[in-house]
Amino acid sequence: MTETIVGIGTRKGLWLARSTDRASWQLEGPHFLMSEVLSLLFDTRAGRNRLLVGFRSSHWGPSLQHSDDLGRTWVEHPEGSIRFPEDTDTALKATWQLVADPHDDQVVWAGTEPQGLWRSEDAGETFTLNRGLWDHPHRPEWGEGAGGGAIHTVLPSPVDRQSMLVAMSTGGVYNTRDGGTSWNPGNKGIHAYFMPHDEWPEFGQCVHKVARDPEVPSRLYCQNHRGVYRSEDDGVTWQSIEEGLPTNFGMTVVTHPRRGETLWLVPITSDYQHVPPDAQLQVQRSDDGGRTWRTQANGLPHTWTNVLRDAACTDGDPDEPGLYVGTRNGEVYASTDGGESFSLLATQLPDVYCVRALTVA
Repeated sequence: MTETIVGIGTRKGLWLARSTDRASWQLEGPHFLMSEVLSLLFDTRAGRNRLLVGFRSSHWGPSLQHSDDLGRTWVEHPEGSIRFPEDTDTALKATWQLVADPHDDQVVWAGTEPQGLWRSEDAGETFTLNRGLWDHPHRPEWGEGAGGGAIHTVLPSPVDRQSMLVAMSTGGVYNTRDGGTSWNPGNKGIHAYFMPHDEWPEFGQCVHKVARDPEVPSRLYCQNHRGVYRSEDDGVTWQSIEEGLPTNFGMTVVTHPRRGETLWLVPITSDYQHVPPDAQLQVQRSDDGGRTWRTQANGLPHTWTNVLRDAACTDGDPDEPGLYVGTRNGEVYASTDGGESFSLLATQLPDVYCVRALTVA
């Protein structure tokens, strides 16, 4: 028998939903009540059952804790897992991304606010700042989006351990091909309409999220602040794939874990009207890498809410991966047929910031 666990990080804590059939769910929580839960990672490598959580308390500040029994007990490093070196004269504001390395089962990557990339070699208990990116000459010119200045996307290459992509708001996409020693901007083709003197700059784009194709690792998909793009060269250049969408604005992009060229977006009307098109919560699905799109909204409500960048994900079910979407009005929807229909998993939660799912035997 398999069990699916969905972690739901919200503005006021973490909830865990458990199910053996992905139809009925048992909701547990809250953990870290009244803290903003901004990042989650389920890590089952090397026989672990670890859940890493990055959260922020208005009183105690940011923290990162882990559970080795999937949420029943918690451990915090006594000196803090992520601490900026003294010479940076900087303090951690939040951890926005936690990612397992595909090549080393002890390595975890973190993306933070301010814009820092961190590497852990003990499965997420302590982290070291990547100085190659922190000391980049562009850093003084990286700005802040509406949610602050943060690295929110970290994508290690599954085929080349020296290669990685990160994305930030604002600053755009940066790539390394030498294990993080040096970094180059990878924003050619991404429009920055808000830049006063150059709408196609080398860097400075407000990229919202990037996802990797499971069959062709050099193929990437990007949801930008106005604009949807595909890259065929591992994030060096980009081409628009927004034709056929109801809007080119949104926060998230999710790829199928096994099927190439299959991806989902959650469209938002515009950057000044943060509501679904025609007040219909929906996902847009493509099965051909963004050449064509179709609307999937069966089971999703007419509403005035929206979905944030990390509030959508898939699980690891071997037959048909589940698709999960959490909203800013505290509802989470689940689909077990690729988005053709959705059912309500949870309701009346606080604003949903991030959703991550795990399927275990």
